[in-house]
Amino acid sequence: MVLVLNEDQQLLKDSAKNFCQQAAPISVLRRFRDSKDETGFDQDIWRQMIELGWAGMAVSQEYDGLDFGYGGLGVVLEETGRTLVNSPLISTVLLGATAISVLGSPAQKQELLPKIVAGELLVSLALDELSRHTPTRIATTAEKSDSDFLLNGSKTFVLDGHVANKIIVVARTSGEVDSREGISLFLVDADAEGLSITRSWMVDNRNAANISLLNVRVSEESLLGSLDCGFTGHEGSAGLDAVLDIARIGLAAEMLGSIQEVFERILDYLKQREQFGILIGAFQGLQHRAATMYSEIELCKSTVRAALAALDDPDTSRRDIAELASIAKSKLSEVFFLVSNEGIQMHGGIGMTDEFDIGFFLKRARVAQQFLGDASFHRDRYASLNNF
Repeated sequence: MVLVLNEDQQLLKDSAKNFCQQAAPISVLRRFRDSKDETGFDQDIWRQMIELGWAGMAVSQEYDGLDFGYGGLGVVLEETGRTLVNSPLISTVLLGATAISVLGSPAQKQELLPKIVAGELLVSLALDELSRHTPTRIATTAEKSDSDFLLNGSKTFVLDGHVANKIIVVARTSGEVDSREGISLFLVDADAEGLSITRSWMVDNRNAANISLLNVRVSEESLLGSLDCGFTGHEGSAGLDAVLDIARIGLAAEMLGSIQEVFERILDYLKQREQFGILIGAFQGLQHRAATMYSEIELCKSTVRAALAALDDPDTSRRDIAELASIAKSKLSEVFFLVSNEGIQMHGGIGMTDEFDIGFFLKRARVAQQFLGDASFHRDRYASLNNF
């Protein structure tokens, strides 16, 4: 398995790095935090990202995408993580477009994917119902009513839910509340009658929403994938687990970018700050801590590269991808926690002030750790996959 970027991926990475540093620095996030903007992200920057083809990076050319694979999308996400770019890239592209590509019918793909690629459609996934990621616990119901379905329930932590045009709602169509089976996905218009969306302000200044559904009527054509497809799909087809694992790996790539940025800022500060007349980088205790972080980050790089390469390899089994996704999300969550903490501590008291950007990474780390499962969730999942 190749653990380094190929030439095309490196060129894309350099281009994305240049764009993020020049067009979307952390000052943009700070500005939107202070202004309490209704949208929550810079629409001009999003338009430029669309023009660069980022929304279609992993979408097939058949649907107007670039067909660059998740390796390409991963390096873009990594660079956005360095400047904490707030955009629909994760909600609409990584989650929404992936769900449609993996589960959607040919007609749904033909209708929706070109709109996502063109920036004409924002999509959000409504999955979790508790304060922690518990994807198999689905109490939201979808009951058959003539030729339609009636959806009732509530969802939390719906990324970009307040600006989405369509929301992919995960609902139970049969079985018990905690069963992996009997789960179906529905495409619901954001303005559907009975759908209530309440924006929530996240500590990392990203956009999320809580939604409630009261007798929301959707047609059979809104069903994404087969009925009761659950997490494993039917007859060998991919299910919701496949979508979530792709998203977990993509999120790990974004986290990798943030981790590297914090570490580089730490090194710069160690080389500039003087105490007792000498640079603090000369203190052996701080050198040991920096060496530990460096080693952990190198492991993170290999983990993320391996997972992204597996997604683009048609010979990789679903079991292997599931294991790599949990390894990546678990490892990156732990290391982001470590490095973001060290970023604050090694900057001393000024690290806690709003004048420095380092605090933004600490806040992002706490949210990213929890989104789509924290380290404990994925260690347990990995053990279960291996029958421990």
